[in-house]
Amino acid sequence: MVRRARRINRELAEVYPYAHPELDFRNPFELLVATVLSAQTTDLRVNQTTPALFAAYPTPEDMAAAVPEEMEEIIRPTGFFRAKTKSLLGLSAALRDEFGGEVPGRLEDLVKLPGVGRKTANVVLGNAFGVPGITVDTHFGRLVRRWKWTDEEDPVKVEAVVAGIFPKSEWTMLSHRVVFHGRRICHARKPACGACPIAPFCPSYGEGETDPEKARKLLKYEMGGYPGQRLSPPADYPGKPAPALGAE
Repeated sequence: MVRRARRINRELAEVYPYAHPELDFRNPFELLVATVLSAQTTDLRVNQTTPALFAAYPTPEDMAAAVPEEMEEIIRPTGFFRAKTKSLLGLSAALRDEFGGEVPGRLEDLVKLPGVGRKTANVVLGNAFGVPGITVDTHFGRLVRRWKWTDEEDPVKVEAVVAGIFPKSEWTMLSHRVVFHGRRICHARKPACGACPIAPFCPSYGEGETDPEKARKLLKYEMGGYPGQRLSPPADYPGKPAPALGAE
């Protein structure tokens, strides 16, 4: 299993050499806020919403002083906007009061912030601070179970199992590659098995569409010729930038 898992990771690295976090951000604070907003919505919707949010509240100090109703109106498109506003106000005040207005670079400090769990902390550490971490979101958990790396459902247990299979240096990029694959090819309901580059190594091959032509029609984002989720993707991203809010 370990050999097969590492082979899958190597194959994914060739398929997605440009894998990256699919949230737009320019600094650790923006990534932290965007990750909190991404709960129960798409990264695309977050990316379409955050330009106005960061224009209004560019720093933790600005955000901590926001009028809740005004912030709610800005982030309304992301859903659960009242709960998210409460989390953003709380974490911004904590950053201002306890960390000098800076996002801390330690897991134990991040998870103490309102609305910040282990998954969000690992996203921020891996992509804003270069600290290796495994981000177990719904895509990641679904694929590692489909690949028989683990049958655990609890994200913390999944993280621990996968961390034992791969060297720490691979953790952050492995997370991006698996999530990219889950969004583009290995979908929850109908995986595109017939167009999957790791089909020869997949113990669940055949759960989805195996006909190559039909499978190709299931591909998403750049693999299917469609825009990605980021309005400002990295320079090496081969797909199209996502449209701004209202321009879809």
